[in-house]
Amino acid sequence: MSSQPVPSSFDGDSEFEEETSLQKFRRRLKEEPLIPIGCAATCYALYRAYRSMKAGDSVEMNRMFRARIYAQGFTLLAVVAGGMYYKTERKQRKEFEQALEERKSQEKRDAWLRELEIRDREDRDWRERHAAIEAAAKEAGKKPSAAPAPSPEQDAARSSLEPSDRKSIGVLSAVMELMSRRG
Repeated sequence: MSSQPVPSSFDGDSEFEEETSLQKFRRRLKEEPLIPIGCAATCYALYRAYRSMKAGDSVEMNRMFRARIYAQGFTLLAVVAGGMYYKTERKQRKEFEQALEERKSQEKRDAWLRELEIRDREDRDWRERHAAIEAAAKEAGKKPSAAPAPSPEQDAARSSLEPSDRKSIGVLSAVMELMSRRG
């Protein structure tokens, strides 16, 4: 079997959608809140250093550059500590996501197969009905007519839209036949 996913009419279904980037960002923010705090502290220190440089205050500027280094160190420490702390959780989450992906893939495949089976069953039923109709038409064509021939009055009363017992050759012959019956 190929590694490509099986096509399905369920591709746009929201039940089978993955985690969006915003949902992932929120989840990661809840898992490791110290990293964004460290990034914000680093940005604030850079902003204050820039303002101090514009104002010409070199003492404050140097103090803010040191604060930026400390904030970057804190952020790096948060990344490393969070990585070590959440290592097992990330591994479990990855296994869970793989199992979830396999389950969703299997559900998609099963739904697609059910859809194909339904379509196949409908097609088979249609073919059986069609074969039964054809068999009944052939059987009706083989049987001699047991009913008495209609009288000219009954024949004149028939609608031109009703199917006749005989097959006509074409529209012209049907019109000529109607004219001959009247005349």
